[in-house]
Amino acid sequence: MNISITGRHLELTEPIKAHINASVETLSRYNMDVISVNVVASTQTRKGNDHSVIEFVIQLAHKNSIVISQNDKDLYAAIDLATDRASKAMRRLHEQDKAHYKVGMNEAKAEIADVKETELNSEDEIVPVRLDLYKPQEVEDVLNELKQSNNIFSIFLDSDDKTRVLYKRDDGKFGLY
Repeated sequence: MNISITGRHLELTEPIKAHINASVETLSRYNMDVISVNVVASTQTRKGNDHSVIEFVIQLAHKNSIVISQNDKDLYAAIDLATDRASKAMRRLHEQDKAHYKVGMNEAKAEIADVKETELNSEDEIVPVRLDLYKPQEVEDVLNELKQSNNIFSIFLDSDDKTRVLYKRDDGKFGLY
């Protein structure tokens, strides 16, 4: 886990850095893949009062980043509050991961069966058709048969033993492949 500590408008002393490092190290107890933690400590002045602001950006592997920002008059209190909030967020993610694996085998099999059943019901039905491609036909004969039937296309062998497709177009004309 990489820890980056930055101070804005604030001199970071060794005790502050040690307190931040100790707070960030407590986040490793959730066994999450923490890639890096960026900590930005700053001070702001609002209405004549100085406030300390601490911001944690926790990068997790295969998950979204966790961003925590906390204001307080005391920098150490802001660090502790931000650590508590980050700990809660990490615990929620950890519990979601643990709950994912608690599905029993029977429930998982039933869920897979439901998914397969819905896939089977949602597929288009394909009906095999036996084609009469054995004897060569003339284009005019196939055209007359296509005009008299409700079919959209007809596949046939022409006099040169090439497979051809005659189809009805949207404009009422016929196409030939």
